[in-house]
Amino acid sequence: MGESDFINMAWGLANSKQRFLWVVRPGSVSGSQWLESLPKGFIEEVGDRGCIVKWAPQQEVLAHQAIGGFWTHNGWNSTLESICEGVPMICSPCSYDQPINARYVTDVWRIGVMLDNEMDREEIGRAIKRVIIDKEGTEMRQRSKSLQEKVSLSLEKGGSANRTLESLVDYMLSF
Repeated sequence: MGESDFINMAWGLANSKQRFLWVVRPGSVSGSQWLESLPKGFIEEVGDRGCIVKWAPQQEVLAHQAIGGFWTHNGWNSTLESICEGVPMICSPCSYDQPINARYVTDVWRIGVMLDNEMDREEIGRAIKRVIIDKEGTEMRQRSKSLQEKVSLSLEKGGSANRTLESLVDYMLSF
């Protein structure tokens, strides 16, 4: 990612005035080892509202009750993990399956918002507030929890996903 996008992400997070956990992998910002590209005054502005780490166990984080939203590129695994934990998404797709997954999240399941101008700091701040604070976010959380319940039921013994997996195993063992 370029330094300009990184700076806009940082100010979007700060401007939202919401608490956040931000995973910034070393080397993910062009020309930077880790956090050297953070804008001046960012740490002071954010104070203890923000926590920046090099890595976090994504599914464990998503399972925590304090998580109000997940900013994601919408790869299939991340999208499924968010659905399985009932967490609304802020969608920022790049390529491959991500744009299609993001459209399902925003337009079909209505459990997330799309960042149209991906790294615009004002839009980032608004998207975070839509998911975390606004009535729209409350409705997304309700739909996310409903989808989470459906997934859980399908995985239980006798559920549709469980039955399909058992059928596949039976078929493979029949040879």
